[in-house]
Amino acid sequence: MKQKDFLKRKFLFLLLFLPFVAFAQETITGTVTQAGTNEPLSGANVLVKGTSTGTITDFDGNFSLTVDSLPVTIEVSSTGSTSQDVEVGSTQPISVSLEEGVALDEVVLVGNRSKPRTVLTSLVPIDNISIDDLKNTGQPTVDKMLMYTVPSFNSTNQTISDATAHFDPADLRGLGPSRTLVLVNGKRKNQSALVYINDTPGKGEVGVDLKSIPAAALKRVEVLRDGASAQYGSDAIAGVINMVLREDVGVTNVNVTSGVTTEGDGFNFAADVNTGLAIGDNGGYFNLTFGYYQQEETNRAGTPGDDVLFGVPADDPDWGQWLSENPDLGMTVGQPKLKKGDVFYNFGLPFQDGKAKVYSFGGFTYREGTSFALYRTPYWVPDPFNLLHEEGTEYQGFQPTFETKVRDNYNTVGVEWDFFGFDVDLSGTYGRNAVDYEVGNSLNPALGADSPTTFDVGAYSFSSLLANLDVSRSFGAVSIGFGAEARGEDFVAQAGESASYVGGGVQSFPGLQPANALSEGRSSLGVYGNLDWDITDKLLLGGAIRYEDFSDFGDNTSWKVSGRYILGDNRGAIRASYGTGFRAPSLHQIYLSNIQTLVSGGTISNQGTFNNVDPIIRDGLGVPQLTAETSKNLSAGITYKITPKLSITADYYQVEVDGRVLFSGEIGFDGDDSTINPVEEILIDNSITSLKFFINAVDTKTSGVDVVATLSNIDLGKGQFGASLAFNYNETKIQGKIATPPILEENGYDIFNRKEQSRITTSRPQTKAILGLNYEIAKWNFILNNTYFGEVTWQHSNNGLNGAPLGPGGSLLPVEDEAYDQTFGGKVLTDLIVNFRFNKHIAIFASVNNLFNVYPDTINTQGDFVTDLGGRFKYPWEVNQFGFNGTIINGGLSFTF
Repeated sequence: MKQKDFLKRKFLFLLLFLPFVAFAQETITGTVTQAGTNEPLSGANVLVKGTSTGTITDFDGNFSLTVDSLPVTIEVSSTGSTSQDVEVGSTQPISVSLEEGVALDEVVLVGNRSKPRTVLTSLVPIDNISIDDLKNTGQPTVDKMLMYTVPSFNSTNQTISDATAHFDPADLRGLGPSRTLVLVNGKRKNQSALVYINDTPGKGEVGVDLKSIPAAALKRVEVLRDGASAQYGSDAIAGVINMVLREDVGVTNVNVTSGVTTEGDGFNFAADVNTGLAIGDNGGYFNLTFGYYQQEETNRAGTPGDDVLFGVPADDPDWGQWLSENPDLGMTVGQPKLKKGDVFYNFGLPFQDGKAKVYSFGGFTYREGTSFALYRTPYWVPDPFNLLHEEGTEYQGFQPTFETKVRDNYNTVGVEWDFFGFDVDLSGTYGRNAVDYEVGNSLNPALGADSPTTFDVGAYSFSSLLANLDVSRSFGAVSIGFGAEARGEDFVAQAGESASYVGGGVQSFPGLQPANALSEGRSSLGVYGNLDWDITDKLLLGGAIRYEDFSDFGDNTSWKVSGRYILGDNRGAIRASYGTGFRAPSLHQIYLSNIQTLVSGGTISNQGTFNNVDPIIRDGLGVPQLTAETSKNLSAGITYKITPKLSITADYYQVEVDGRVLFSGEIGFDGDDSTINPVEEILIDNSITSLKFFINAVDTKTSGVDVVATLSNIDLGKGQFGASLAFNYNETKIQGKIATPPILEENGYDIFNRKEQSRITTSRPQTKAILGLNYEIAKWNFILNNTYFGEVTWQHSNNGLNGAPLGPGGSLLPVEDEAYDQTFGGKVLTDLIVNFRFNKHIAIFASVNNLFNVYPDTINTQGDFVTDLGGRFKYPWEVNQFGFNGTIINGGLSFTF
């Protein structure tokens, strides 16, 4: 009996997981074209309806598909076009013409784990952005493409900010990089190794390295603008970005682009190749992308001509000559140098007559970057041993470089199959991001003549390993989905060489010390369930719940309910959702510790960051263990096709986040030399002048409105005209009191001052709008994009730098709250892109980004010279709308064969 049971189980295993060799009896061939232009559509999907059996059209729009028997129904679809079902009863070649569709009719993968739906029929707001739309922004990288496509998404170049300048914090709805989940083909992407600890937007947070995903590998990007923790787990508080990779076969695309700013700097060059191979004759594919990108630095430093930060006037008898020759004080303030190479792939192979598929995708990115620290003027840091200048020459000072080597690898392997009517997806994903730091063109004064000038200052890495099981099935009007996820994460910090941290450490960035080195990990297990009920053809109700348990801080249960009602004859829909979410504190936030060099008022100081498990913080200051942030998400909206060519969506949202993890402000000496409080004891014992730490300390409420209107395919003269308008208004407010540990509160410390508060409330534009105009005539395509970036506000930390009196514990007595604050006004940036196609194989383009050379408002110090570091900064960097490179001119050439 046992032997029979064993044989049955063995047979069932073979039945489920091994491919059967089947010989197709019929072959369907045909051509897919675009209606109106009759141009062939390459990369269109051709599927036997209700199965995964399918193929993709080649460069000329042709396809060949083998099936068991005829007749069958095939479904033909292409991004940006309306899908079409075709009944095929013979082997005669067929022709399919797809109408260019409004985005509402396009099927999306994200936002539902039981049944794919279109943008129109989805329960939540989703943007479906094609790669053509992304490229038509004229921007060089995916994060910048999204910034000029999705109003609620922001990502800008940072400067003079150590490693942050090499990653660029990105977020949705101003909720910070940590609260946006990024997927690739529906699978979780690993976070970066970096936690942003400099004074930039996103400070204290961890995000995904979006520079590690090449645009050339993408088919489209789906942006879910709603909380989704109940479906996807941690991080999906603000929304989800799903990068969908290309599956094209039989087509090779080669692109070469280059550009430069009108100031003559910031030269960029990019080249990429994407090609696809058909695997077998049943819809198998192997798509491969190679990419290279480089950019040179830009410089938009201020030119004060004197150095009030160090008290050196322009007519100083010793340094006046140097100041006249270096009115910018030697600074380089702008985008960093960067070189990047990518290899990405996407593979799928159906088996069991198309009822199952094995798949794999992923890639590897390597990049090197060089940014710049504050210039060490000759009167600031001397070089008595001629380490950075030739003996006998006049010493000019030096500008340290901050150099990074970033490696990001990501791979998923999985299998999909049909199990007694259930669609089952079993996969494993491994991702790792690692960054090595080096400081160049600098010295460690404590080492004297023995100091090197290049320093290994340490490294970080973060990796995640996931196993996912997802099961779904429809039972008539009811669709269900359920599954599980097991995840392991590891965070590693490596110390730099001893020369980088002994004494006061290397100038600009003292290296990570052995005490900062660590290797920590955790695991989590999550299970979820999802149910959709189409009560009628028009009314859909949905619900989801997810339980997740973490090995370090505990567990969480998130849930979500939603509904949608179709208006008219499938012309539109109203929808709403309410749910809870959470974000686990990252390992970086729990375990990061280091020392940074600060410059203020002409003095140099060292600031220590203590990790959350350090007894100095936990016991000495009463900082509690980090735990999960929790959220409540509400959204409601309408989407409607006013005409077949004009659609509009409008959505209101509200996100309340409790216990946000903060990176505290600087906590230092209180100015009372007659006593020593507990904080000062720590500072003295550790030879630092201030300290910081991570803590769950603030509740926020974010509310806003998204509006998207699209007009397509309007005949105008001999061409076709299209337009789109996307608008976002977003406001974040701090709710209640900052949760300050009692010891710090009793001694008068403000752990999250006005400047830090403004970083999460007003450092990103509250209002942003994008108006895109598109005109296509013959072989020409003209695109004019106008992006309005609303105002941002920088708040001074205490408004007391000019002599406000100190109260108990060093706190400042009341002064005019807005004495040194500054609001930087809204601006419109205009981009012009022109495409010309010689034939179906060769095309060229030219673009002018920021056509009218718009810059942010300049910094008005209002008498506070620390605000712009003595004139070194001309434009704001702690709050940022769109950077400050000015006009950029690009051109490129594309080959398709």
